[in-house]
Amino acid sequence: MLDVVFGQATDSGRVRPHNEDATVAFIPRSPQEARSRGWMFAVADGVGGRDLGEVASAKAVETVAEGFGQAAEGLSLGRLLPRLIQQANEAVHDEGQQAERRGHHMATTIVCCALRYDQAIIAHVGDSRCYQVRDGNATLLTRDHTWVSEQRKLGLITAAEAERSESRHVLTRSLGPELLVTVETASVSLKPDDTLVLCTNGLYGGMYSEDIARIASQSKEAEAIARDLVRYAVEVDGSDNATALVVQVRSIEPM
Repeated sequence: MLDVVFGQATDSGRVRPHNEDATVAFIPRSPQEARSRGWMFAVADGVGGRDLGEVASAKAVETVAEGFGQAAEGLSLGRLLPRLIQQANEAVHDEGQQAERRGHHMATTIVCCALRYDQAIIAHVGDSRCYQVRDGNATLLTRDHTWVSEQRKLGLITAAEAERSESRHVLTRSLGPELLVTVETASVSLKPDDTLVLCTNGLYGGMYSEDIARIASQSKEAEAIARDLVRYAVEVDGSDNATALVVQVRSIEPM
């Protein structure tokens, strides 16, 4: 049977007065539910510069977790996660339309990862990321939905220019501003001893992927690794909220 353990950590950083990141985990209540529904983890980052970012991120992860737990068992995770993120987008958008929220603009990024048998499905909007760490190497499983990422994809700027760009955090899509949003989805096969790291841009922004691989490959519990990742991110940068949700795969069950 698929067996995983997870841990999480967050820090507001050295600049931001409060933390706009949010996390959630769905834990199956039985081996049968692990096979029919699976595990689900999500990290959201309330968009900086927008009002009530912490409300938007909390609403997004709450909606996704509730929908995952209520979905019919056995559904394709590749179809379910984009649908749940679209529902989260509508929930954040509707929250911003409430009378007491008028005049405020709510938005958030989100990255979700659902695991079942020997597969992981990753769905995301914005620039929160998911890495797969295996054999000491970290592979990025998501693509940032940012202006510089789009320019880089088109070959209009170099990787070095993208790293230095003052527009590197300008999002091209997020949850909340519009009623519809395009969700990007990927899938990967899992092996025992794989580690998945879901994180916000305040975590990876001052780190190299080699740093994430090195810290996540330690022989430590998931929560200790999450704390180490966040601590390192704040030490080397600290300009934004930093959040890490670490999932360690102990065993898998072939489909």
